[in-house]
Amino acid sequence: MQRQEGKQMCGAQILIETLIEQGVTDVFGYPGGQVLNIYDELYKASDRIRHYLTAHEQGAAHAADGYSRVTGKVGVVIATSGPGATNLVTGIATAMLDSIPMVAITGNVPTSLIGKDSFQEINITGITLPITKHNYFVTDVNELADTIREAFQLAKSGRPGVVLVDIPKDVQTAMGEYIPAEVVPYAEEEEATEEAIDRAVELIRKAERPYIYIGGGAAGEGMSDMIKALAEKIDGYIGCTFMGLSALPNSYERFLGMEGMHGQYASSMANKEADLIIGVGVRFSDRATGNTEKYGKGAKIIQLDTDLSEINKNIRVDVGIVGNIVSAFRRILERCEAAEHPAWRKTVEALKAEGQQIRDREEELAGPALTPKKMFDIINEIKDKDTVIATDVGQHQMWTAQYVDFERTRRFASSGGLGTMGYGLGAAIGAQIGSGDRTVLITGDGSFGMNLNELATAVTYNVPVVIVIMDNGVLGMVRQWQTLFYGKRYSNTVLGRKTDFVKLAEAFGAEGRRAWTPEEFRKAFEEAMQHNGPFVIDAMIDKDEFVLPMLPPGGSIDDIITTREEAEE
Repeated sequence: MQRQEGKQMCGAQILIETLIEQGVTDVFGYPGGQVLNIYDELYKASDRIRHYLTAHEQGAAHAADGYSRVTGKVGVVIATSGPGATNLVTGIATAMLDSIPMVAITGNVPTSLIGKDSFQEINITGITLPITKHNYFVTDVNELADTIREAFQLAKSGRPGVVLVDIPKDVQTAMGEYIPAEVVPYAEEEEATEEAIDRAVELIRKAERPYIYIGGGAAGEGMSDMIKALAEKIDGYIGCTFMGLSALPNSYERFLGMEGMHGQYASSMANKEADLIIGVGVRFSDRATGNTEKYGKGAKIIQLDTDLSEINKNIRVDVGIVGNIVSAFRRILERCEAAEHPAWRKTVEALKAEGQQIRDREEELAGPALTPKKMFDIINEIKDKDTVIATDVGQHQMWTAQYVDFERTRRFASSGGLGTMGYGLGAAIGAQIGSGDRTVLITGDGSFGMNLNELATAVTYNVPVVIVIMDNGVLGMVRQWQTLFYGKRYSNTVLGRKTDFVKLAEAFGAEGRRAWTPEEFRKAFEEAMQHNGPFVIDAMIDKDEFVLPMLPPGGSIDDIITTREEAEE
């Protein structure tokens, strides 16, 4: 093979050419002194790569994260040295804990000034070492292109994650040879052993009450169809983690929804009643399992994961399958025998009916007021299957998980592992840009207040994002815990703020409406979904609304709380 001719370029140009070479069309960031050369090259290449200027570097990181979640591509964020780089830290950790592929590019002071406490110098590789998959400090311009390529390969291969590349100013200005290359492929993953596959198939053959439990790692190509095919073949049911939402259509009759601390009643109870749990791309985190000593008692457990460190980390399993999840699952599907379990079907259908009765009873008690369920009934009715849903973190996030109907994969962007308040608006902007589809952000007045400055970004780029603020005047989730477990001592959870979100929206250049009733909310949401640009709805709800069902901290499914009366006993 003939070696392709190289071309002399400065480091900043090599960086931009390599990003374009790797298929990057959109980046998010904020300029500063130590990335001026990079931004100069972005300007020159603006016909081939688009940069979105956010209001804050944290918003840029969340935008790159949201972009990645809906596209499956590697998100890219750029920041300058010092505070620019440190402002990325929360966004990096958010993406890393949810296994989102992202490359963060930071500038730094020239190498001759490293270690001298120079203006805006920071050891960002040291700071981010625990929250990145890998990071690089580039000292040679001739290694820059291959470093970027390796960063992309690492970010998207195996268990995805964040890779940071720190580039000193003198490396950006130095001249080096750029030799074009192909888009880097995924790094080859190991295949699960035949022994592990055979053991899993044997456990499935013996099961009478099989339950498939999917997480964020079950989002690989073709997985949705294979999961449904296995459920039908073995006569099983499916539940998911928070990160597994939108992996399967909510309308699929064997899909029970999210389980765990605030999961669906039927899903959590079916997990408890199962004699076999097949975990696919799940961590068995504390929010999902509750008391790990009681979780899965009486059941066999199979765990499929690409990351060896997750096997037996939180829950001891009977069969751990490490390797490429897609191919391992396909092999299991092909080898399993068809089975029927009528008693299991009857049990689960009864649990589904019981769960619906719990919902209906709570709604009857609510009367005519605007409640979360009424809001989401309206949202589900008006949105379409392509609408992307983003959230911040709090009660509104759990109501979204419980009530929104997802019918397409990669239609959900929310911070699961880190639980980052202030994540939502940046992520919603990135998700809309990545998907090209209208995006609805569900947020709370507490979360929205953390990064509402990104309204400026949404307005500047006329992003069609509908921002629904579930406004109860309190930090709802923390206050719920204070009600239940801290004797109603509401320490610093009553916000008491006088912010007028409708006027605030208008001040930023967006449209805004306020809704007190279901009728007002319907009218506002219909208008918002037709509006060309950002639209804010301040939806007023009762501060004493609870997210139910709920597992108390340290409790198990046996301790599930389904009604307000149970909660306050």
